[in-house]
Amino acid sequence: MTIYLSELALELGITLSEKQLLQFSKYKNLLLEWNSKMNLTAITDEKEIVVKHFIDCLALAKYSNLKPDSTVIDVGTGAGFPGIPIKILYPELKITLLDSLNKRINFLQVVVDELELENVELIHGRAEDFGQDVDYREKFEYCLSRAVASLNILTEYSLPFIEKNGYFVPMKSEKTEEEIKNAENALKVLGGEIKGINKFNIPGSSDKRTTILIKKVGDTPSKYPRKAGKPTKSPL
Repeated sequence: MTIYLSELALELGITLSEKQLLQFSKYKNLLLEWNSKMNLTAITDEKEIVVKHFIDCLALAKYSNLKPDSTVIDVGTGAGFPGIPIKILYPELKITLLDSLNKRINFLQVVVDELELENVELIHGRAEDFGQDVDYREKFEYCLSRAVASLNILTEYSLPFIEKNGYFVPMKSEKTEEEIKNAENALKVLGGEIKGINKFNIPGSSDKRTTILIKKVGDTPSKYPRKAGKPTKSPL
Protein backbone atom coordinates (compact mmCIF):
# COMPACT_ATOMS: atom_id res chain seq x y z
CA MET A 1 0.00 0.00 0.00
CA THR A 2 2.73 2.46 0.94
CA ILE A 3 4.53 2.17 -2.41
CA TYR A 4 1.27 2.77 -4.28
CA LEU A 5 0.45 5.78 -2.06
CA SER A 6 3.95 7.19 -2.49
CA GLU A 7 3.79 6.90 -6.29
CA LEU A 8 0.38 8.57 -6.55
CA ALA A 9 1.39 11.35 -4.18
CA LEU A 10 4.38 12.07 -6.39
CA GLU A 11 1.96 12.62 -9.28
CA LEU A 12 0.56 15.47 -7.18
CA GLY A 13 4.07 16.78 -6.59
CA ILE A 14 4.02 15.56 -2.98
CA THR A 15 6.88 13.54 -1.49
CA LEU A 16 5.86 11.54 1.59
CA SER A 17 8.47 10.53 4.16
CA GLU A 18 8.78 7.04 5.65
CA LYS A 19 7.16 8.34 8.83
CA GLN A 20 4.22 9.77 6.89
CA LEU A 21 3.75 6.55 4.92
CA LEU A 22 3.75 4.58 8.18
CA GLN A 23 1.14 6.94 9.61
CA PHE A 24 -1.08 6.46 6.57
CA SER A 25 -0.68 2.68 6.88
CA LYS A 26 -1.70 2.78 10.56
CA TYR A 27 -4.64 5.03 9.69
CA LYS A 28 -5.81 2.58 7.02
CA ASN A 29 -5.58 -0.34 9.47
CA LEU A 30 -7.54 1.52 12.15
CA LEU A 31 -10.16 2.58 9.60
CA LEU A 32 -10.75 -1.01 8.52
CA GLU A 33 -10.68 -2.34 12.09
CA TRP A 34 -13.22 0.17 13.40
CA ASN A 35 -15.31 -0.02 10.24
CA SER A 36 -16.19 -3.60 11.19
CA LYS A 37 -17.82 -2.21 14.36
CA MET A 38 -19.35 1.03 13.07
CA ASN A 39 -20.08 2.66 9.74
CA LEU A 40 -17.08 4.81 8.82
CA THR A 41 -16.67 4.17 5.11
CA ALA A 42 -18.19 2.13 2.31
CA ILE A 43 -14.74 1.87 0.76
CA THR A 44 -12.85 -1.15 2.12
CA ASP A 45 -10.48 -2.12 -0.70
CA GLU A 46 -6.97 -0.96 0.26
CA LYS A 47 -6.14 0.57 -3.12
CA GLU A 48 -9.47 2.38 -3.20
CA ILE A 49 -8.83 3.75 0.29
CA VAL A 50 -5.51 5.10 -0.99
CA VAL A 51 -7.08 6.77 -4.02
CA LYS A 52 -10.54 7.83 -2.85
CA HIS A 53 -9.62 8.89 0.67
CA PHE A 54 -5.90 9.59 1.04
CA ILE A 55 -4.95 10.93 -2.40
CA ASP A 56 -8.29 12.74 -2.68
CA CYS A 57 -7.53 14.62 0.56
CA LEU A 58 -3.92 15.33 -0.38
CA ALA A 59 -5.18 16.82 -3.64
CA LEU A 60 -7.44 19.13 -1.62
CA ALA A 61 -4.40 20.23 0.39
CA LYS A 62 -2.46 20.95 -2.79
CA TYR A 63 -5.21 22.98 -4.44
CA SER A 64 -6.35 24.91 -1.35
CA ASN A 65 -3.55 27.50 -1.15
CA LEU A 66 -2.91 26.07 2.33
CA LYS A 67 0.08 27.23 4.35
CA PRO A 68 1.72 24.34 6.26
CA ASP A 69 1.45 26.07 9.68
CA SER A 70 -2.12 27.37 9.33
CA THR A 71 -5.04 27.08 11.73
CA VAL A 72 -7.64 24.83 10.09
CA ILE A 73 -11.10 23.49 10.88
CA ASP A 74 -12.61 20.46 9.14
CA VAL A 75 -16.40 20.71 9.41
CA GLY A 76 -18.22 17.37 9.22
CA THR A 77 -14.98 15.39 9.27
CA GLY A 78 -16.61 11.94 9.50
CA ALA A 79 -13.82 9.36 9.62
CA GLY A 80 -11.25 12.16 9.51
CA PHE A 81 -11.42 13.27 5.89
CA PRO A 82 -9.87 15.54 4.81
CA GLY A 83 -8.42 16.61 8.18
CA ILE A 84 -6.27 13.63 9.17
CA PRO A 85 -4.48 13.11 5.82
CA ILE A 86 -3.79 16.85 5.60
CA LYS A 87 -2.46 16.86 9.17
CA ILE A 88 -0.15 13.95 8.29
CA LEU A 89 1.07 15.93 5.28
CA TYR A 90 1.58 19.14 7.27
CA PRO A 91 2.52 18.18 10.86
CA GLU A 92 2.73 21.84 11.93
CA LEU A 93 -0.94 22.51 11.22
CA LYS A 94 -3.17 23.38 14.14
CA ILE A 95 -6.33 21.55 13.18
CA THR A 96 -9.79 21.13 14.66
CA LEU A 97 -12.00 18.23 13.56
CA LEU A 98 -15.72 18.74 14.12
CA ASP A 99 -18.34 16.00 13.82
CA SER A 100 -21.88 15.54 15.11
CA LEU A 101 -21.45 11.85 15.94
CA ASN A 102 -19.56 11.09 19.15
CA LYS A 103 -18.52 7.56 18.17
CA ARG A 104 -16.67 8.97 15.18
CA ILE A 105 -14.89 11.38 17.51
CA ASN A 106 -13.95 8.41 19.71
CA PHE A 107 -12.46 6.70 16.66
CA LEU A 108 -10.53 9.82 15.72
CA GLN A 109 -9.09 10.08 19.23
CA VAL A 110 -7.59 6.62 18.77
CA VAL A 111 -6.20 7.67 15.38
CA VAL A 112 -4.64 10.82 16.84
CA ASP A 113 -3.08 8.83 19.69
CA GLU A 114 -1.80 5.96 17.54
CA LEU A 115 -0.35 8.27 14.88
CA GLU A 116 1.12 10.56 17.59
CA LEU A 117 -0.40 13.66 16.02
CA GLU A 118 -0.05 16.94 17.92
CA ASN A 119 -2.16 20.11 17.86
CA VAL A 120 -5.34 18.27 16.91
CA GLU A 121 -8.59 19.22 18.64
CA LEU A 122 -11.58 16.91 18.35
CA ILE A 123 -15.07 18.31 18.88
CA HIS A 124 -18.34 16.45 19.14
CA GLY A 125 -21.03 18.88 18.05
CA ARG A 126 -22.86 20.66 15.27
CA ALA A 127 -21.48 23.43 13.11
CA GLU A 128 -24.59 25.51 13.80
CA ASP A 129 -23.76 25.55 17.53
CA PHE A 130 -20.00 25.95 17.45
CA GLY A 131 -20.18 28.60 14.74
CA GLN A 132 -21.86 30.79 17.38
CA ASP A 133 -19.30 29.91 20.08
CA VAL A 134 -16.90 32.81 20.77
CA ASP A 135 -14.04 30.33 21.22
CA TYR A 136 -14.44 29.09 17.65
CA ARG A 137 -16.15 31.84 15.68
CA GLU A 138 -13.73 33.59 13.31
CA LYS A 139 -10.74 31.75 14.84
CA PHE A 140 -9.45 29.86 11.79
CA GLU A 141 -7.46 30.79 8.72
CA TYR A 142 -8.95 27.92 6.72
CA CYS A 143 -12.03 25.75 6.68
CA LEU A 144 -11.65 22.65 4.51
CA SER A 145 -14.51 20.35 3.63
CA ARG A 146 -15.14 17.39 1.39
CA ALA A 147 -18.63 16.58 0.08
CA VAL A 148 -20.58 17.41 3.24
CA ALA A 149 -23.57 19.30 1.77
CA SER A 150 -24.54 21.50 -1.15
CA LEU A 151 -22.47 24.67 -1.36
CA ASN A 152 -25.17 27.14 -0.25
CA ILE A 153 -25.74 25.11 2.95
CA LEU A 154 -22.05 24.37 3.49
CA THR A 155 -21.22 28.07 3.24
CA GLU A 156 -23.45 28.86 6.22
CA TYR A 157 -21.85 26.04 8.21
CA SER A 158 -18.32 27.12 7.40
CA LEU A 159 -17.82 30.87 6.87
CA PRO A 160 -18.64 31.81 10.50
CA PHE A 161 -15.53 29.88 11.64
CA ILE A 162 -13.17 31.78 9.34
CA GLU A 163 -11.32 34.95 10.26
CA LYS A 164 -11.37 37.98 7.93
CA ASN A 165 -9.19 37.32 4.86
CA GLY A 166 -9.19 33.58 5.60
CA TYR A 167 -10.39 30.91 3.19
CA PHE A 168 -13.13 28.34 2.93
CA VAL A 169 -12.12 25.59 0.48
CA PRO A 170 -14.70 22.90 -0.27
CA MET A 171 -13.92 20.00 -2.57
CA LYS A 172 -16.68 19.03 -4.96
CA SER A 173 -17.21 16.74 -7.94
CA GLU A 174 -16.45 17.83 -11.48
CA LYS A 175 -19.74 19.58 -12.19
CA THR A 176 -20.19 22.49 -9.79
CA GLU A 177 -21.63 25.27 -11.94
CA GLU A 178 -25.18 24.89 -10.63
CA GLU A 179 -24.04 24.65 -7.00
CA ILE A 180 -21.95 27.79 -7.37
CA LYS A 181 -24.87 29.67 -8.93
CA ASN A 182 -27.21 28.52 -6.15
CA ALA A 183 -24.69 29.70 -3.53
CA GLU A 184 -24.36 33.26 -4.85
CA ASN A 185 -26.80 34.71 -2.32
CA ALA A 186 -25.29 32.78 0.62
CA LEU A 187 -21.82 34.03 -0.26
CA LYS A 188 -23.05 37.62 -0.52
CA VAL A 189 -24.92 37.48 2.81
CA LEU A 190 -22.15 35.70 4.73
CA GLY A 191 -19.18 37.71 3.46
CA GLY A 192 -17.59 35.25 1.05
CA GLU A 193 -16.16 35.80 -2.42
CA ILE A 194 -14.96 33.17 -4.89
CA LYS A 195 -11.30 33.78 -5.74
CA GLY A 196 -10.54 30.67 -7.75
CA ILE A 197 -11.88 27.38 -9.10
CA ASN A 198 -9.53 24.44 -9.73
CA LYS A 199 -10.60 21.41 -11.75
CA PHE A 200 -8.30 18.39 -11.76
CA ASN A 201 -8.03 14.61 -12.03
CA ILE A 202 -7.35 12.38 -9.04
CA PRO A 203 -4.20 10.27 -9.66
CA GLY A 204 -4.97 6.56 -9.84
CA SER A 205 -8.57 7.22 -10.85
CA SER A 206 -10.75 8.59 -13.63
CA ASP A 207 -12.51 10.74 -11.03
CA LYS A 208 -12.46 14.50 -11.50
CA ARG A 209 -12.68 17.03 -8.69
CA THR A 210 -13.17 20.75 -8.19
CA THR A 211 -11.91 22.91 -5.36
CA ILE A 212 -13.49 26.32 -4.83
CA LEU A 213 -11.32 28.96 -3.15
CA ILE A 214 -13.67 31.26 -1.20
CA LYS A 215 -12.15 34.22 0.63
CA LYS A 216 -13.81 35.77 3.67
CA VAL A 217 -13.90 39.40 2.55
CA GLY A 218 -16.71 40.69 4.76
CA ASP A 219 -18.22 40.16 8.18
CA THR A 220 -20.64 37.29 8.75
CA PRO A 221 -23.78 38.71 10.42
CA SER A 222 -24.15 37.49 14.01
CA LYS A 223 -27.43 35.68 13.27
CA TYR A 224 -25.52 33.12 11.17
CA PRO A 225 -25.22 30.20 11.39
CA ARG A 226 -28.88 29.78 12.27
CA LYS A 227 -30.11 27.13 14.69
CA ALA A 228 -29.66 23.44 13.93
CA GLY A 229 -31.71 22.30 10.94
CA LYS A 230 -32.42 25.79 9.57
CA PRO A 231 -29.58 25.97 7.02
CA THR A 232 -30.73 22.65 5.51
CA LYS A 233 -34.45 23.37 5.56
CA SER A 234 -34.20 26.97 4.37
CA PRO A 235 -30.90 27.51 2.51
CA LEU A 236 -29.87 31.08 1.87
